[in-house]
Amino acid sequence: MAAKVSSIFIYPIKSCRGISVPQAPITPTGFRWDRQWVVVNSKGRAYTQRVEPKLALVVVELPNEAFSEGWEPTKSSYMVLKAPGMNVLKVSLSRPRERADGVSVWEWSGSALDEGDEASQWFSNYLGKPSRLVRFNSASETRPVEPGYAPGHSILFSDMYPYLLLSQGSMDALNKLLKEPISANRFRPNILVAGCEPFAEDLWTEIKINKFTFQGVKLCSRCKVPTINQETGIAGPELNDTLKKIRSDKVLRPTQKQQGKVYFGQNLVWKDSLTEGKGKFLKVGDPIDILRKVSSANEAAA
Repeated sequence: MAAKVSSIFIYPIKSCRGISVPQAPITPTGFRWDRQWVVVNSKGRAYTQRVEPKLALVVVELPNEAFSEGWEPTKSSYMVLKAPGMNVLKVSLSRPRERADGVSVWEWSGSALDEGDEASQWFSNYLGKPSRLVRFNSASETRPVEPGYAPGHSILFSDMYPYLLLSQGSMDALNKLLKEPISANRFRPNILVAGCEPFAEDLWTEIKINKFTFQGVKLCSRCKVPTINQETGIAGPELNDTLKKIRSDKVLRPTQKQQGKVYFGQNLVWKDSLTEGKGKFLKVGDPIDILRKVSSANEAAA
């Protein structure tokens, strides 16, 4: 079977709904626009679906041309947000002037760009608690990934790594075990792959998508978010119970140190991200070549 990209997803606001696109510009920190924004509480701490599952219902729209090469926002370019019971919010894509200090995501903290009072009021009303929408400030901040796994690489507001890859084969195998089939959006991948065996991505340590080389850094350990139905914002226990049976470190990595984790998907970094040139896109339909792999998930980094 020939593996290829079957879907590309971008999540402009961390933990809000993603956008399926036919192509996307790639950058060292992930697809352009991916996790560029985050909603924070009054202390600057990031809200995620782990704490606020209602974020799953916030629909995010960007202009179609935002995914074209070399496109830059104008004063009339907006990100549009919709949510149940809320008026439509338009957030300018022009760079905000205000700074928000003390923003924190996991162990990282730094300053970000504040999207203003209207966006703050909108999210505060929606979540029922003080909130602000902030944008990553790439001009002044860097957020490194785990240095032991991919030294020199960095991210915006993603949890761990710039790209998350998942195969449709893995989704199909999982859905055969569930009473109610689920969508891949539960796992919030950036790249969905068709045409490979279930869980083949566990083994990929270096792949080429189109002409770009990506390193498979480590298996993706999963938190509570996949248990949340992305259409309703309601969590259920069945998925976690099933994942523990088939995707725990006890099952996949019996000779490694046990951490009580479950794994689904592969974290990636873009290896040749420092090379110059145009046409740095991934597109649906792009072929995937496996350059290097390990022989079992027991040998994979995690």
